[in-house]
Amino acid sequence: MLEHDSGMIGLPLRLLAREVYDRITAQIGEAAVALVTGEEKRTPPRARYWVCTVEAMPTERVVDFVAVDEIQLAAHRERGHVFTDRLLRLRGRRETWFLGADRMAPIGRSLLPDADLRRQMRFSQLRHTGRSGLGGLPPRTAVVAFSADEVYALAARLKARRGGAAVVLGALSPRTRNAQVALYQAREVQYIVATDAIGMGLNLDVDHVAFASLRKFDGKDQRYLAAPELAQIAGRAGRYKRDGSFGTLNPLPALDERVVRAIEEHRFPAVRRLVWRSAALDFESPEALIGSLSAPPPSEAFERVERADDFDALRALSAQDPVRERATSPDRVALLWEVCQVPDFRKLLLARHVSLLGEIYVQLVDHGRLDPGWVATQVERIDRVDGEVDGLTARLSAIRVWTYVSHRAGWLEDAARWQERTRAIEDRLGDALHQR
Repeated sequence: MLEHDSGMIGLPLRLLAREVYDRITAQIGEAAVALVTGEEKRTPPRARYWVCTVEAMPTERVVDFVAVDEIQLAAHRERGHVFTDRLLRLRGRRETWFLGADRMAPIGRSLLPDADLRRQMRFSQLRHTGRSGLGGLPPRTAVVAFSADEVYALAARLKARRGGAAVVLGALSPRTRNAQVALYQAREVQYIVATDAIGMGLNLDVDHVAFASLRKFDGKDQRYLAAPELAQIAGRAGRYKRDGSFGTLNPLPALDERVVRAIEEHRFPAVRRLVWRSAALDFESPEALIGSLSAPPPSEAFERVERADDFDALRALSAQDPVRERATSPDRVALLWEVCQVPDFRKLLLARHVSLLGEIYVQLVDHGRLDPGWVATQVERIDRVDGEVDGLTARLSAIRVWTYVSHRAGWLEDAARWQERTRAIEDRLGDALHQR
């Protein structure tokens, strides 16, 4: 990217976007680089390079080079339509790269027949070592779990038995995350406990990956990870020509032999269909917008997204009288859709999230801005560092909603002050978590 005069890269996680941003700014300085995620925006007036989460990429911006990482997420049942949209519609003036797993090659070749397909082989071996207890984990191990409670419980056990552990969660603020990664990378601790956020490219010095769980809550259901997802995480072990290993942590059973073989040999079924959603949106009315979002896919290479929080929120809000009374013009329907895209970081029941979104929409239509007194009340409820891990992680998720809101253009007066305030609360909550 830096070989071009301008460029943009889309990454699957805000933690990874921040890591790439830090690496680029260390080379060329902050004045030339923008960082754009749902919860953080740094946009210098003369930025030439844009580092973004895939969802936050400013697709209207024209740059010489475009890259999207982990393009196989185009098959993800909830986020896939965004990656598919980038694959089909986003291009650099001079060069475009889509980076991802080899199982995307067949469908990528059929959709982009003129593209140049290049394979990068893994130089090191990945070996399965079976089950292990905490006491048997080798140094430089990443232990993977899928809830904050599990992560912190495992970190406490490792601290008691092995002297300490760093912690990485997707919900952590960049400051807290960087401090934990630095602790591990400096070898002040030999273990790191993380969620599957570790699987999306965070560059860590890991020799062994131990799965403490094989099930995760995906926002709707508890489900087992598929073999390619396990491989994505296990692949963090080993770097360049140094071999790595993976296994499970007692009391989990060892992985199924077929899964082990697939991970060790990097052999997985090809992606057959990509998740798709129409980008031709009709803002004439809420019903028209719902109809355009429900359009059938253009070919059998795609399947329409089945579950999307923003679409669920739109349908629920469109049934409410206060919203229907206000969503009477294309501009107001477009604003409604923007409000629906506020993420439910809290993973609450849909009705509770929709209630918050409805209040935000009504205030924006009636007053053009959110009432600062109302926002202050919402934020003050979250600004507490008492309680145990579950309460603190719930508040971390809640403050991320307001960090996101504070970065929406025009929603808040003195937005910079609110961004600073929510980020400070996020840092305090993260610090409190690590003291538990």
